[in-house]
Amino acid sequence: MRAQDLDSIRLSTYRTACKLRFVQKKCNLHLVDIWNVIEAFRENGLNAMDLNAELSVARLEVVLSTIFYQLNKRMPTTHQINVEQSISLLLNFLLAAYDPEGHGKTSIFVVKMALATICGGKILDKLRYIFSLISDSAGIMVHSQFDQFLREVLKLPMAVFEGPSFGYTEQAARTCFAQQKKVSLNTFLDTLMSDPPPQCLVWLPLMHRLANVENVFHPVECSYCHTESMMGFRYRCQQCHNYQLCQDCFWRGHASGSHSNQHQMKEYTSWKSPAKKLSHTLSKSLSCASSREPLHPLFPEMPDKPLNLAHIVPPRPVNITNDYSFSHSMPTSGNPYSTKKLNYNLDVADRLADEHVLIGLYVNLLQNNPKTCLLESSNHQDDEHSLIARYAARLAADAAAQQQRVPTDLPCSLDANKQQRQLIAELESKNREILQEIQRLRLQHEEASQPPPDRGQQNPTLLAELRLLRQRKDELEQRMSTLQESRRELMVQLEQLMMLLKEERKQATQGPGSPRSSPSHTINRPIPTPIHSDSASTTPTHTPQDSLMGVGGDVQEAFAQGPRRNLRNDLLIAADSITNTMSSLVKELNSEGGSETESTVDSDFGRELLATNSSDPFYAYKPSHV
Repeated sequence: MRAQDLDSIRLSTYRTACKLRFVQKKCNLHLVDIWNVIEAFRENGLNAMDLNAELSVARLEVVLSTIFYQLNKRMPTTHQINVEQSISLLLNFLLAAYDPEGHGKTSIFVVKMALATICGGKILDKLRYIFSLISDSAGIMVHSQFDQFLREVLKLPMAVFEGPSFGYTEQAARTCFAQQKKVSLNTFLDTLMSDPPPQCLVWLPLMHRLANVENVFHPVECSYCHTESMMGFRYRCQQCHNYQLCQDCFWRGHASGSHSNQHQMKEYTSWKSPAKKLSHTLSKSLSCASSREPLHPLFPEMPDKPLNLAHIVPPRPVNITNDYSFSHSMPTSGNPYSTKKLNYNLDVADRLADEHVLIGLYVNLLQNNPKTCLLESSNHQDDEHSLIARYAARLAADAAAQQQRVPTDLPCSLDANKQQRQLIAELESKNREILQEIQRLRLQHEEASQPPPDRGQQNPTLLAELRLLRQRKDELEQRMSTLQESRRELMVQLEQLMMLLKEERKQATQGPGSPRSSPSHTINRPIPTPIHSDSASTTPTHTPQDSLMGVGGDVQEAFAQGPRRNLRNDLLIAADSITNTMSSLVKELNSEGGSETESTVDSDFGRELLATNSSDPFYAYKPSHV
């Protein structure tokens, strides 16, 4: 709290409200409303205890644990609070305010009043709950109780060191309701929610207004600190033209220029554009009647009376063997306004649940007597809950006693119910049989729809042979790839030889005077050496037609194959064609009458190639240089 520098606020009302708001947010009580606090009181049984009874510190800690653990259940997982820290901070604050001497005890009235004052929620709901604590059964405030409330609630400002400004005095209690002898709920709310409220409690409504304007944005520049935007309250001087201050500058008494702290300032809790201000002024000036709404709704002067349920539930278990019938009305399915009578017997109350019968009778009572059956007021809710708890325990005892008792004489009205139960039992048994038959048929259908098991998968011998065949298939595919590469290399060499043959024919047709190239030049022409690729061991992805790409038309024509020819036969045919072609080449060269050296070399070259092709048709030829 010291880090917030709240003591520098010059106005005690704003200083006290800011300090209590800081404590409220630090303890996470701003996330808890009055209804959550009341529910925690009920869960811990404080509603059935006397207000003047004392509560130990351990019991108070249990109540605070209920409040904050229930809060964590309502909060999303991304906004969970530290429960232990919140309990410790709030417990220490309450003990410092209401048990400074360390007795370890405090009254239930103090706990209810303090938590209802500093928790979050609407101030109207909180004041209504506080009024229920200090009023009598007739709905009139007890002045001694209000004096006790004022004495205890003013200990909260004293706990934040604001006792000199808002300490308790007997004069303060008399000034709140000076002229009123009987104070009802509406009068109590009018006094505490008026503008201005009583001087001793002026910080209470201001704390709620602080909570409402914390996130209000004002697109106006502060005239002192020159902040371009304001959050919270905005103050405008009534004497200086367009002089506006943010809440921090106004609370600390800052002023600049011709402005003085003595000038009258107007507080704004929202921002309105000039167009909205003009329309609001025109509508207010043109309206004939005042459109100001009351501060709170009007409540009835007399409190609502609780229902008398003593004639519905017997005071103690009753064993009745005769036939008694209770009737209550319920709307039929066809017409919601028409009713039919249903008869129940006490002997079958354990079958139909006693509480349902009682609820039906309670609804019938409300429908027949809507004026006399009024809802109870907030100050009598605790009595009703304790009465309901006693009735529930009594009903449980009745149910246990009726389960042990065996009826000796069944009434005639149960015959129809017995027949209906027998019929329902028969229908349920038939339904179970039908469900079993449906399940059996579904299983048969699933078995029939499944494919029969493969016999080959059950025979290990066939599986082993299948694996061997797959291995053999892979080996043959690798061999086929190797043969494809050898075939392509052989066709490339053949293309080179065909080119040499064509050149020799051209030179022969030039005439006797034209110079001829020596045989050594022809033989020493470079013939590409076949290169074995690393991809030969992989499975071929090209077709036999693709292997003829890159060679001449003569070779492609010589090795053209049909779609159903075998690769081995194609290679044999290609080898035969090469042999025949080389033979014709050698004969033509010998017939030209060349030099003896050239003829001899060509003959040897032809014989070597013929011997090679005849011995191994798959051999890739490499010419030798002389």
